[in-house]
Amino acid sequence: MQIIKTIAEIRTLVKEWKKEGLSVGLVPTMGFLHEGHQSLITRAVAENDRVIVSDFVNPTQFGPNEDLESYPRDLEQDAKLCQAAGASVIFHPQPSEMYAQNHCSFVDMDGLTKELCGKTRPIHFRGVCTVVTKLFHIAQPDRAYFGQKDAQQLAVIKQMVQDLNFDIEIIGCPIVREADGLAKSSRNTYLNEAERKAALVLSQAVFLGERMAKNGETSADVILSAMQELIAKEPLAKIDYVKAVDARSIEIVHEMKGSVLVAMAVYIGKTRLIDNFIFEEA
Repeated sequence: MQIIKTIAEIRTLVKEWKKEGLSVGLVPTMGFLHEGHQSLITRAVAENDRVIVSDFVNPTQFGPNEDLESYPRDLEQDAKLCQAAGASVIFHPQPSEMYAQNHCSFVDMDGLTKELCGKTRPIHFRGVCTVVTKLFHIAQPDRAYFGQKDAQQLAVIKQMVQDLNFDIEIIGCPIVREADGLAKSSRNTYLNEAERKAALVLSQAVFLGERMAKNGETSADVILSAMQELIAKEPLAKIDYVKAVDARSIEIVHEMKGSVLVAMAVYIGKTRLIDNFIFEEA
C-alpha cells in the first residue's frame, strides 16, 4: 500500500487504473481512523478494484475557536488500519497542496445546510463541499463511501452530487458503536474517564427515541422532549441541538412520517459529539 502526498501522483495512478478498466472507490476521512472508518474501507474494497483513502484534516471546514490544531492525527496507525482493511493507497496531502496560496473558490449549498450542524457551524459545510468536490476531481472515483454518523453531511454530499452532475455513486454506511453504545468518533479521544462515561447519554437518548418511534409514537416533538429530558439529567452534558428533520431535505418535521432523521449534537465538557438515528415509516 502506498502513501501519496501530491495531487499529480494520485492523478497519474488513477489514470493507469482507468486504462486497465479498474473501478475506483474513495473513502474521504480526516484521519485518526477507527473501526467506523475501517467499515467504510472494507465495504469499498469489497465493491471496487482499487480503493483510495484520503487522510486530510481539512482546514476550511473548521470555524474560529474550533479544534483544527488539536484534532488528533496518527498517520502511522492510519496506514496500519488501511493496509489491514485492503486499501490500495492513502492520499495524505498537506493543506498547501490542496489549497494554493491564492485559493479563492468554494462550493456552497443552500437549504440542506440551514439546520442541525449547519446552523451552529455556519462555514462547516462550505468547507466539506469544497474539499469533497476537490477529492472527487482528483481521485475520479466510481463510488465514494460516507458514514451515517455524519448524516447531514451524507445528505449534503448526495444532493451536491446530484446538483453538480458528478458521475459518482454515494454510499452511506451504518454507524459503528463501541460495545457500550457510544458512536465511534476520532473526538472520543478528547474525553477523560468521567466524560467518557457521561458521553453514553448520547447513545442512550438515541436508543430511547428509536424505541419510542418503533413502538408507535408518531409525534416527533414528544420523542425529542423525552430525549432532551434524558440528556439534561447528565451534569457534564450541554445540548447544542436535538432535532427531527426530513432525512433528505433536512427540513424540520413534527411528525414521524416518511424518512425522519433524529439528530443531536451535545457537548460533553468541551468536546462536541454527534449521534442520530433514521426512522423509516413502514
